[in-house]
Amino acid sequence: MTLTVSVLGATGSIGRSTADLLDQHRDRFRVGAVAGGRDAVALARVARELNADFAAIADPDGLPALRDALSGSGIASGAGPSAVIEAATRDADLVVAAVSGAAGLSPTCAAIRQGRTVALANKESLVCAGDAFMRDARTYGARILPMDSEHNALAQSIGEGRIDDITRMTITASGGPFRTATRERIAAATAADAAAHPTWSMGMKINIDSATLMNKGLELIEAHHLFGIEAERLDAVVHPQSIVHALVTWRDGAVTAGLYLPDMRVPIAHCLGLGERLSIARGRPLDLAATGSLTFERPDEERFPCLRIAKGALAAGGAQPTVMNAANEIAVAAFIAGKIGFYDIATLVERACEHFAARLREAPADVEEALAIDAEVRRWSEAALAA
Repeated sequence: MTLTVSVLGATGSIGRSTADLLDQHRDRFRVGAVAGGRDAVALARVARELNADFAAIADPDGLPALRDALSGSGIASGAGPSAVIEAATRDADLVVAAVSGAAGLSPTCAAIRQGRTVALANKESLVCAGDAFMRDARTYGARILPMDSEHNALAQSIGEGRIDDITRMTITASGGPFRTATRERIAAATAADAAAHPTWSMGMKINIDSATLMNKGLELIEAHHLFGIEAERLDAVVHPQSIVHALVTWRDGAVTAGLYLPDMRVPIAHCLGLGERLSIARGRPLDLAATGSLTFERPDEERFPCLRIAKGALAAGGAQPTVMNAANEIAVAAFIAGKIGFYDIATLVERACEHFAARLREAPADVEEALAIDAEVRRWSEAALAA
């Protein structure tokens, strides 16, 4: 049976890896829609390679370039937020949600409200509106498949086990480019320094989040919502080899773990297979003897305060994760632009969390409220940077 797949965030690193697998298994899949952000040429290339029915670019000004690049292909196109929503809600057996940041919240939730099976690689959907997101999934009968490497490894490690029998879920971090650097060295880092991830090839924003360890904090919040597990049973450790992606500790002391070489096509293939295993061309098997050793260490929350802040937001609950994520996106953008230093990211995020703590106590009731909070925090954060 041929499955119809739509890919949101088709031009990003997850989208490109997904496209590679879809291309390898053309006999199993057809592509209903692809959506991208601003790069019309790259989006058209993916749409043509996958013979998609529809291509949507989020930037309204990108439509002429997209239509020009798709000329003669027969692929329909659209631009702007409504077109991305159309891509998300077209008939499909599986929607890959890989739009980066809070921008992915609306289209991902639109797919959820169609009762789709969603392979989720947009962690911010759960950070910004986790309670509402999971409630919608239950209400509309949507199925959520975790596509982030850590959460996919958790899901595979749990298998048929019961969440109540788990004493701890642990996700791993590579430690980023500054794992062994002094605080003084980190403070002087440029965006290029921070983006030089030692293991993964990802987009600029997620690379910066990995350098600050904010990404690991976002993933702890994501795990809380995906698996319905309390903050007290969640943990993160630094694992420089990036081979063990997650561990599950059971009440009897047993530990199960998800291991594979750092290749995002592994969790993507697990989601695309919907229970069946797909082969991966050019994939390498894990050889533990050749690897030699696997090491683990506790993250240093003094040198990497964003992880501490994210854990605090998870513990506080309510709208704190929404506030934290919005402030972080503004701060990271400012750091990339050279307007602030590395540690100013954590400073701004913590200030925003403190500023909104008293007033925004309740979790967003729905996606629309989450987006309103997100917009308000972004305005405050930009004003705080300009002051």
